[in-house]
Amino acid sequence: MDWIFLTELAINGALTGLLYSLVAIGLVLIYKASSVPNLAQGGLTMLGAYVVLALSRDAGMPLWLAIPLAAVIMFGMGFGIERVALRRLAGRPVVMILMMTLGIDIFLIGTTLAIWGGTSSSMNLGISYEPLLMGDIFISRIHLLGAGVALSLFAAFMLFFRTRTGIKLRA
Repeated sequence: MDWIFLTELAINGALTGLLYSLVAIGLVLIYKASSVPNLAQGGLTMLGAYVVLALSRDAGMPLWLAIPLAAVIMFGMGFGIERVALRRLAGRPVVMILMMTLGIDIFLIGTTLAIWGGTSSSMNLGISYEPLLMGDIFISRIHLLGAGVALSLFAAFMLFFRTRTGIKLRA
């Protein structure tokens, strides 16, 4: 058995798992705030990534400006969806809200594919794609950075839900 390869797979698998935890944190945060699971989260995330891509690559904005501007645009999109579609379902059975968010997800995916096409696009994040070498073990720099973001957001999440200050902020 090749222990170095097994260690490399374990480290990169754990880093990938931390990236997936960002999705879980988003789902839990939305559920805790609204008591309804949002099935459109994936479509909204995809649309946000394409907005960042369009602003940075097509409009020529630097990435440090494109990301906050895309966040503002996506905030407006989420606010509009809540006002137009979801607010009318307040007090209705949860299954109706689930079906609406599923419909919104399908609509967003279809519209995004119609605008930007179905081929994958890459974005220069300013991070080297060369793996980080630790002896004979290769570690993805992008996954390492993503894991750092995931751990910092998890810490903020825990502070928000588990401390007195976070409870006061929620109130």
